[in-house]
Amino acid sequence: MTATFTPAETMTPAGIQSAAVMTRRRWIAAAVNTAVYLGLLWWLASILAVGGWSVIDVLIFVCFAVAAPWSVLGVWNALLGLALLRFSRDPLGAVAPFARAADERAPLTQSTAVLMTLRNEDPARAFARMRTVKQSVDATGEGARFSWFILSDTDDGGVGAREERLFEQWRAGAGADAARLFYRRRTNNDGYKAGNVRDFCARWGASFEFMLPLDADSLMDGKTILRMARIGQAYPRLGILQSLVVGAPSSSAFARIFQFGMRQGMRPYTMGSAWWAGDCGPFWGHNALVRVAPFVSECHLPALPGGPPLGGAILSHDQVEAVLMRRAGFEARVLPEECGSYEDNPPTLLEFTRRDLRWCQGNMQYMRLLGMKGILPMSRFQLVWAIMMFVGVPAWTAIIFLAAIKPLDGKSPMNFPAASAAGLYIVFLLMYLAPKLAGFVDIAMTTGGLKRYGGAARFSLGCLMELGFSFLQGASTTMRTSLFMIGLLFGRSVTWNGQARDTHALPLGVALRGMWPQMLFGVVVLGFASALAPGLILWSLPLTAGYILAVPFAMATASPGAGAWLARARLCALPEEFEPSPILDALAAELATAALKPKPEALAPA
Repeated sequence: MTATFTPAETMTPAGIQSAAVMTRRRWIAAAVNTAVYLGLLWWLASILAVGGWSVIDVLIFVCFAVAAPWSVLGVWNALLGLALLRFSRDPLGAVAPFARAADERAPLTQSTAVLMTLRNEDPARAFARMRTVKQSVDATGEGARFSWFILSDTDDGGVGAREERLFEQWRAGAGADAARLFYRRRTNNDGYKAGNVRDFCARWGASFEFMLPLDADSLMDGKTILRMARIGQAYPRLGILQSLVVGAPSSSAFARIFQFGMRQGMRPYTMGSAWWAGDCGPFWGHNALVRVAPFVSECHLPALPGGPPLGGAILSHDQVEAVLMRRAGFEARVLPEECGSYEDNPPTLLEFTRRDLRWCQGNMQYMRLLGMKGILPMSRFQLVWAIMMFVGVPAWTAIIFLAAIKPLDGKSPMNFPAASAAGLYIVFLLMYLAPKLAGFVDIAMTTGGLKRYGGAARFSLGCLMELGFSFLQGASTTMRTSLFMIGLLFGRSVTWNGQARDTHALPLGVALRGMWPQMLFGVVVLGFASALAPGLILWSLPLTAGYILAVPFAMATASPGAGAWLARARLCALPEEFEPSPILDALAAELATAALKPKPEALAPA
């Protein structure tokens, strides 16, 4: 099934939607967001102006002006996505009409390379995932159109040796498929993950129409991969097709609660954002179909002047590649519905923040790319938006401190509009939670939705747990990001290395080393509040409790026992825990088989 263009009107490059419709949607989104943003600024100004403006008032207003845009757009995307999901007759048709091209009867005529990029990861875990994905694709009957690449940047000799042994074992048992299995290990990490993929393109890219990159924690089923390949085949000007990646069930308490809320928030948020982003959609770097030829010719990342942290190779490569793909006249789209596309989330708060800091540094590098020639206004906005995602973090942190010391500005508390300030505060809290709340409402309104999550009582309790979790987790992560962004000014940089992906406990010493700044900040903020305005302490707890409780929170959510209890009680459970998932069951079987095999060291000659 091949898409057709409508001669009477200008279409997006792949002929998927009317360009005029997309422009109109973007103007609507811009107008609504601008109106809400200006309304919030006016509201805050009317509060702060009472009794005249102090230096603290000006600082609060400036920080709010910097921080609020991200929350405002989050609310708009969530509400729009909820409206589409619940009140549109064909939400997917309105947002992603290309999904209709996935004719299950259409034979595949184009080849796809499935890539897994590794750097110092657990080889057995990664290979089990790759084998599971291959088996699922082969079960569709279209396996001959796919080749499989393990692309290693591992610099640990022992880990690299285990990778090589596991690959040889895999290939030895693959029979005729061995010719479509490849392993390559680079001796350096030039360009990080983007450089790893670029090396694949230089060596093998010309042999494939598409590539499908996977991370070491990725998992996709064959049905989803074939659907995406057929969509790509139907639209020759579709350059990137990103799947909606959801968290897989986890034995980690932190990952389990986090991905429960993330799954609810991502569904309406992605649907809403795709409505107006359209052909300038996101790329998250994995679990996505990418057309190789334009990627090779048009998406080469520039080396930024200077050295780290903001110079050199770009860490957050994916969104830049989406921007360059669109500049080349190819669409970047997201398939905004849950399908067989999974990832694992970090098992502890410390691992989560470590990943976040790498994203933060990479997104800050985008400041040097805003002047790129030829990129569309929508694409330029996406780069700005990725920057704002992290710029707003220290601004919110500063507001919390400034609010605690505001009584020092000398203004009479008798004239302070407390009711208006309380109203704005509550509105902000609701804005912060809006994507998740929209997801909760969507499930509750969907026929059979609550049953998929174990019933109304279990789902409701999970929602309450996640809401409390989100405030505690938010305080810890935003503080660490704020400190890291200050460090960027003095040359602090992160490294690209393997991640700890399995459930593990956090000893007290490790938690203290990672979280003492949060605790100190909480003590300072609540100390000022108790001395200057003790009546505000209770009101502040949704935002400040996470600082004081950072260490016990990190330890409790990392506890294997806590994760096991949540799993037994099926709290914050995902639908896959109540309904069989063939791909997840197959992975569990593959991992169990791998655990029973002799360790690679035992296979080495004496």
